[in-house]
Order: sequence, then structure tokens, then C-alpha cells
Amino acid sequence: MQNKFVLPSALIIALVIGFGGGMYFQKSRATTPALQAIVNQDGGKPDGVDFAIFWDAWNLLQKNYVDKSKLDTQKLVYGAIDGLVNSIGDPYTVFFPPKESKAFAEQIKGAFGGVGIEIGNRENVLTVIAPIKDSPAERAGIRAGDKITKIDGTSTEGISVEEAVGKIRGTKGTTVTLSISRESAKDLKDYKLTRDTIKIPAVAWKMLDGNVAHLQVYVFNQNVDDEFKKAADEISRSSATRIVLDLRNNPGGLLDSAVSLSSYFLDAGKVVTTEKFGNGLENAFKTEPNGKLKSYPLVILINKGSASASEILAGALHDQRQVTLVGETSFGKGSVQQIDELGKGSSLKITIAKWYTPNGVSINENGIKPTVEVERSDEDYEKERDPQLDKALEIIKNL
Repeated sequence: MQNKFVLPSALIIALVIGFGGGMYFQKSRATTPALQAIVNQDGGKPDGVDFAIFWDAWNLLQKNYVDKSKLDTQKLVYGAIDGLVNSIGDPYTVFFPPKESKAFAEQIKGAFGGVGIEIGNRENVLTVIAPIKDSPAERAGIRAGDKITKIDGTSTEGISVEEAVGKIRGTKGTTVTLSISRESAKDLKDYKLTRDTIKIPAVAWKMLDGNVAHLQVYVFNQNVDDEFKKAADEISRSSATRIVLDLRNNPGGLLDSAVSLSSYFLDAGKVVTTEKFGNGLENAFKTEPNGKLKSYPLVILINKGSASASEILAGALHDQRQVTLVGETSFGKGSVQQIDELGKGSSLKITIAKWYTPNGVSINENGIKPTVEVERSDEDYEKERDPQLDKALEIIKNL
């Protein structure tokens, strides 16, 4: 059975949560050349593609390059595939040679330590999608939207997200220094972070202003369904009459959980999101029978750290219930990735589809725009003010 994830990119945390889009795991195979001999030169070639220029370049390198010891056949093949994939310009379509493929698989299993941030590629710049709650990165003051210009003093210009992950993650207790550029600051700032095993809460809630349940969903991981059910049961037994659903800095995760949480607020059979493929096929995901919280007036908080599954949830409730969204335009990660295994332990991650809201709005790159835009400034963070939450509370009281 294939697992679908709404995977953003890469996670620098002890367990990798899927972010943006979805992920499928398949075991299709393709033959790659032997280490120092070219085989299957014509195998699998598409019709009408003239590869003469490629082999001309290959042969010229073999004949004329000054340092023959550097002409490793396998590395040349991997480099050619990497160039092929990168020419598309999609940061989520990536070729992994064997070493990187193994490292990516370890990320999915969560077998490493980190600093508690999730990163992505925004306009070819390494960008913080969201800091994880109570992580070393959040405690140090790193925020969604920060640009990572250096890792341990080395420029990140041209670096892939996967390569950055490999540099930032590491053994618990060791340190890594990130140089951060922020729109509101003139100068770069270095953050020296100590890696740790990150424990991620999925859901928390508390009562505000007497009768408003402030319901926070931090991530759509394997625990979110159980934790959300527990919170929903508690809210339904409490004196809460209204709900503020807080999806800020939520990078996404499991698509099924986004559908499941939508089902608490909508009637059964309502479209949550539609998956559209390049061949024209579409697949709609609909709510299940539930509706436990659908009678509560609702306002949703989003910001630029809200991505993928959280964007799907916010978009569904906005389109289907006209729920007011407060905050900032979300990150805009709404694509589906598929992993295919290639020969010799390499693999290829390909974007195969995009997500759309029930009203047909593309999430990818656009994000979800708030109904009421409210920013949170540097001064707000420093003084622990939250004008976004304040505005949501103001609106919910009149519903």
C-alpha cells in the first residue's frame, strides 16, 4: 500500500514530517552503467531523441581531459542525470546518488538529530519554512521566512535542500552555526545551535477569554489523529462555544490526517482537496462522517510557516464553510512527490501532481491568502505580543 504525504522539502529535525505535496514509494528499477564500462547505451531511449551530442561530449572528455583519474564513469553518469533533473527547475524533483538516497531514507525514518527547523527552496534561496515548537531553533529565535545564507561559514548559494539537510543534521549534542538573513534586519546574524532529538507535539489546546478554545495543530504526523480526537472530545465537554484553530508554523505531514481533521468541521462527502496529474487525471479527497466540531463558530490562524497539509485544511474550511483566515499568506507547498528506486541504490524523487482547494485554487507557489491580513513584527516577538491571535479573538467573539 502506498503512503501519501504532504511533504515540504526537507526537515532538520529528529523525525522527518512530510511536508507539502504527497509522497509515494515505488520499487521500479532501471539499469545503470557498470563502474568503468558503458552498457545499455540504447536501452530505454525514447523515440525521437537524438543523443549524439551527449555521446560527442562524453567521448571528447574521455579523449582530451587532462586528468584521466577523475573520469569516473559512474560519477559522470550520475552527474548527467543530476543535470537532467535540475534543468526542470523544480526544487522538489531531485536525483539521489546512492549515498544521498540512503540519507534521505534515514530522514523519512527519523533516524537522526537536528535543530528543529524545516527548510525549503524559495526563489532559489534556502529558506526556513517553520521552526518546530520548543526546539533549539525556536528557542534561539529563528523564524519562518528567515534565509539561511551560510552553514558553518560556508555559503548556501546553489545548494540543494537535501545537501543542506546533510550539513545541518548530526549527532545530538554537537553544534552547527547558521547565518541568517531577515527582511527586517540590516545585517546577518549567526545562530550557534546545539543539535538535539526533537520531540514534536501534534496538538494542544487551552481556553481563552472564558469560552474560546485556542486549538493548536503543530504538525500532521502519525500522532495527530489521536491527539486531535482527544482535544475535540475535551472541547466538546468544556464550556467552549467558539474555536480558534491555529495552524501557524505547521509544515504539514500526512494527507490522510488533513482529510480526517477537515471531517471534524464539515459534513461528510465534502471535497477537501483535489490532486491533479500531468496527464489530466484528477483525484478528489472527501471528508468522512464525523462533524463533531462543525457547529462551533471558527476562525483559522495561518502564517508563512503554514505549509502543505495545513494549507489544505485551511483552504478546505475557507472554501466549504467560508471560515475567516487571519494572519499571513501561507508558504505555498502544494505538490505531490513520488520516489522511484533506480539501480545501485540511487533514487529519483519526482513531482507528479499538484493540490487544489475545493474552489480550484492552486496551493503550489501561491499559498493560501488570509481573509484578514495581520503581520507579527520583530518587536511583537521580542515583547511576546501576538496581534494575529488578538485579531482572531476579536473576530470570533462576533460570530
